[in-house]
Amino acid sequence: MFDFLGEYDILDAFWMTIQLAALSAVGSLIWGTILAGMRVSPVPIMRGFGTTYVNVVRNTPLTVIIFFCSIGLASTLNFNLAATDSPSFIVDNNFRLAVLGFILYTSTFVCESLRSGINTVPVGQAEAARALGLGFTQVLRIIVLPQAFRSVIAPLASVLIALIKNTTVASVIGVAEASLLMSEMIENESDAIILVFAVFALGFVLLTLPVGLLLGWVAKKVAVKR
Repeated sequence: MFDFLGEYDILDAFWMTIQLAALSAVGSLIWGTILAGMRVSPVPIMRGFGTTYVNVVRNTPLTVIIFFCSIGLASTLNFNLAATDSPSFIVDNNFRLAVLGFILYTSTFVCESLRSGINTVPVGQAEAARALGLGFTQVLRIIVLPQAFRSVIAPLASVLIALIKNTTVASVIGVAEASLLMSEMIENESDAIILVFAVFALGFVLLTLPVGLLLGWVAKKVAVKR
């Protein structure tokens, strides 16, 4: 009953999913942190940009953003993220455009999680830091963000789990991750659809469950005691 599974490179498909999630997570954390800083910035232009970006992108379907990166940026504006003379140009470019789309989208949720953590830091600490002569960026980097990160590890874990599951959207632009292989297997193995679903469902559980358990344990260990 399981013999047909050997005809497909399931591990390679899930490895592609892991790469998408890992690179997107790092990029989203960086851009999301910058956006959170903008949202609490005393500069109106930066605060307005951060607020507008988060509200617009967060409420835009992820599929639309991925299509925009592929068709709008690559096809229309010729904004490519891989060397056009490379033999693997299409594969590499689609992969990197998908990562870009995930970063643009997921960073908004990282931003809001971090902003909620920033709001848990007592205002008096920031005021004391400013009284010592520290600027806004220094206060944010030295005083506020370290505490904010510690208080939002659990919400960030939920964002990461959602990102892992959202990587399935990359199949719409031909990235060979798990869901694209699953679609191919469903077409070719119509008599074993339930088994195919079970295999890929188990694969995603094995990816997301350890992440949730690990980051949940970390959240308890580093929680700020107030």
